[in-house]
This record gives sequence, C-alpha cells and structure tokens, in this order.
Amino acid sequence: MRVVVVSESFLPTTNGVTTSVRKVLDHLALRGHEAMVIAPAAGAPRDYAGFRVHEVPAVAYRQFPVGLPSPQVTKLIADFAPDVIHAASPFLLGAQAIDAGRRLGIPAVAIFQTDVAGYARRNRLGAATKFAWRVVRWVHEGAALTLAPSTASLADLEAAGVERLGRWGRGVDLATYHPRNRVDPAVVRLRQRLAPGGETIVGYVGRIAPEKQVERFDALRGMPGVRLAIVGDGPSLPSVRKALRGMPVSYLGALSGRDLAVAYASFDVFAHTGAEETFGQTVQEAHASGLPVISPRAGGPIDLIDHGVDGYLFDPRFDAQLRAYVEGLVLDEPLRLRMGEAGRRAVVGRSWESVCDELIGHYESVLAPVGV
Repeated sequence: MRVVVVSESFLPTTNGVTTSVRKVLDHLALRGHEAMVIAPAAGAPRDYAGFRVHEVPAVAYRQFPVGLPSPQVTKLIADFAPDVIHAASPFLLGAQAIDAGRRLGIPAVAIFQTDVAGYARRNRLGAATKFAWRVVRWVHEGAALTLAPSTASLADLEAAGVERLGRWGRGVDLATYHPRNRVDPAVVRLRQRLAPGGETIVGYVGRIAPEKQVERFDALRGMPGVRLAIVGDGPSLPSVRKALRGMPVSYLGALSGRDLAVAYASFDVFAHTGAEETFGQTVQEAHASGLPVISPRAGGPIDLIDHGVDGYLFDPRFDAQLRAYVEGLVLDEPLRLRMGEAGRRAVVGRSWESVCDELIGHYESVLAPVGV
C-alpha cells in the first residue's frame, strides 16, 4: 500500500500529533508499505523511517508552524500516486490534501486530534465556537473516513454534523514505560532529589499551555507530605510558576525517551489537569508505568480511566475534588499500588503495533469497492 501522510505537525516540533505520526510511519515501514510525508516547514529531517519528508510553506503561530495551502501539495500527492491519504489533525494543510485527494480520486482518512472548538470555548469567544465547528466540518467533509480517539470526540463530531466516523485510539510504549523502572538507580536518585524527606510525589507531564490548566495544582496548597513534579514546557510556564509560588514544586522541563520514563517512574500519583483532551496519551503512559491517575471527567480520559479502579475522574468545575482524590491516595499506599497495577493491566493490549494494525484496517476499508 502507498500512503501519503499529511501532518499539521512534524519534527522537530514535539507533541501528540508528531508522536502518533512517527509511530504510524514506523509501523508502515515495519509492515513493508510505502509512504511519503508532507508537513509544514520547520526544519524536519529529509527522511524518516526510510520515507521522504517534504516541507511546504508555513507561518509561525504560538510557537508552532502552521502549514499554508500551496500548489506543491497537490503536485506531490499526484506524483506519488498513493492509495490513501492520511491527514493528521487536518487544518489548512490537511484540508488542501483532502480536497486534492477528492479531485484525484484518492480517499483520505482524517485523524481528529486537536480540539479546535475547545480553544474558542475556553476563551469565551461565544459565536466563534459554532464557527470553529463549522470549520471542522468543512475540513473533514471531503474525507472518506474521520477517525476520533475517544467517545467524547465522536459525540462532538456527530453533533457538529461530521459524517463517516470511526474510532481509533493511540498506542503506548509498554516496554519503555514499565513499573520495573521503579528500581532503576536513575529513578532512585531522582526521587531522592524531588522528595528528600520521603514525601509522596504527585507528577504531571504535558505541554504547559492555557488549555492544560496546570494552575489547578494550587488546589493542593498546604497538603502535608506532598511534593509536585512538573514535566513539560510551554507558554504558560510563567503563569504556572506564579500560581504555584510557595509550593514544593520541581520543574523538570521537557523530557523524552528514557528521561521521560525515569520521570514517570519517580512519581507516586499522576495527575492530569486539562479538561480539553481529545485523547490523553500521558494518561496511558502513566498507567503503563504502574501509576494511579487522576484527571478531569472530560474528553478522552473518560475512556481511559476506570473510576475507583485505576484512578479517579473529578468534576472539572470543582478543584476541591482533585485535592480530595490526591489526599486519599497520599494517605493510602496500598490503594495507590492496587490502582497502579490495575492501570498497567488496562493498557497491556494497547501496544502501538496493535493500534497501527487497526489503522491499516481502516485504510483498507476506504479502499474496498462500494457494497463490499
């Protein structure tokens, strides 16, 4: 199979979209398929996983390159002659690719991954929320299939009038993120640095941006025996530092690979704060690491957390619930361990290999003759 992957984000930018695209490309190479990547100009490598990467014109917005429509996109697709177009989190660039595919007779599978309308809602833009969903519908209407990562996202897309929907989740690296990392000497050293008095470590991993609402951790202020560890970087870091001033917080910066696995393994509890996640990849990574997870009852984490079994879902309107759930886990180590074990069991069937095989099945479904 020949696949053109058109992504609104790619290396060197690191985020959930880039990660999932890389995993898809790795898997296509593993299964012997051919692929090509089209992404916004940002200094990407010329090749990835043996596939050529083509950059197209882009402008910077909030530290991210935004791909612009260009005649180059249609020509690249036509010259490669793919069987299917994979549009990752499509916006301007993805919309052009989907339209080009429609005119060339090439079906597109669109991956819904960014809550564009959530941005308008969070910033109280009123009528702009409806407009944002109209844009989402316009972008996706030409796709043969739109895949959403969660039941909440599917419901939102259905309500917006997007048709031809399916569900596709995300995989997790079960080898890198593993409970056995707890005994790694690097983890032991990090725990001694983060909690020199043997305190319980509550950790967060993710971009530090307005939609992540990391300032919520102020709800834990004054809780005895607790230290916070925040992994990530982004435009809201000054705001978060100000909101959490005077609290026992360690800022570890953006981490990846083994360093990120070490950070997860140093935590006792993982807490996610944003209520606009279309999926919640860090929830899966924390579960794979054997941690209980606390998250707002909203978006993707609703599908990933079994409330009371492997973590807790709190009402995002009441940060006091976040505090209560953290406090309960801080005071009950056996409960933390049971929930952590349950979280690991919950993700053992979600390897990237199995999830990407499922994606190839979705590709094949849009290639099947009508009526088959």
